[in-house]
Amino acid sequence: MLIFRHKKEIRTHLDALIAENKSLGLVPTMGALHEGHLALVQKAVSENDIVVVSIFVNPTQFNNPEDLNKYPNTLDADILQLESISNNLIVFAPKVSEMYTANITPKEYNFDGLDSVMEGEFRKGHFNGVGTIVQELLTQIKPRNAYFGEKDFQQLQIIRKLVALKKITVNIIGCPIVREANGLAMSSRNEQLSESIRKEAGFIYKTLKNAKIKFGTESASKVVEFVRNEFRNQANLQLEYVQITDVRTLRSIRRKQKNKKYRAFVAVYADGVRLIDNIALN
Repeated sequence: MLIFRHKKEIRTHLDALIAENKSLGLVPTMGALHEGHLALVQKAVSENDIVVVSIFVNPTQFNNPEDLNKYPNTLDADILQLESISNNLIVFAPKVSEMYTANITPKEYNFDGLDSVMEGEFRKGHFNGVGTIVQELLTQIKPRNAYFGEKDFQQLQIIRKLVALKKITVNIIGCPIVREANGLAMSSRNEQLSESIRKEAGFIYKTLKNAKIKFGTESASKVVEFVRNEFRNQANLQLEYVQITDVRTLRSIRRKQKNKKYRAFVAVYADGVRLIDNIALN
């Protein structure tokens, strides 16, 4: 497995491979890999001749410095997990100074309001940080296909918007959420949960599934109130937000319309650890 630390070196290596007309896939990650990440990598391997997995903890997408400090750095363990999939993967693991050559500040983007709701409302500047590093990766690596998980569905839609804004030639491929046995969406943050709270947190997905059933017969506003009421009875799970949105605009709705697709989103604190999840409603 090849591991690169510098943009110039990986670019030189990839240029030689692309000259042979080989297809290139990219899986951007922040490391601390779990089965959700590995599912993205496996899909990329099945659909491309070459796959690059980037491992970079991006400081500008953390609005809380404490959250950044807590984020695990597990590069050696991550590489072992990737080797279990394929020895032909390419890992790009740059330092912060390689990705931010001047001040560590994000670019400013106009995402047409996609970034001002839900995660954008509670994590100011988060998506400018995401956009900055994803744009850098896409323009440096130049993949034909790039893979992102639907757990961060809002992020996925914003990246699609970014690609359109910057006219980047790449296919953005969303992949289904991978879940633990109790339904909890896989996340690097899950490792911060105690065993008992981790089991309890399966309630998040259980509630989303019930919300989906109710959405078939009840208004969006009633389904939102149902979710809020469910979490009021959970001492260790504090609901930060629940929204039902139009999939395309991510704007919250009160009533359904025909021929539109909707999704329910939640953010929940489980014993102080912030978790997000979502579900397609139709």
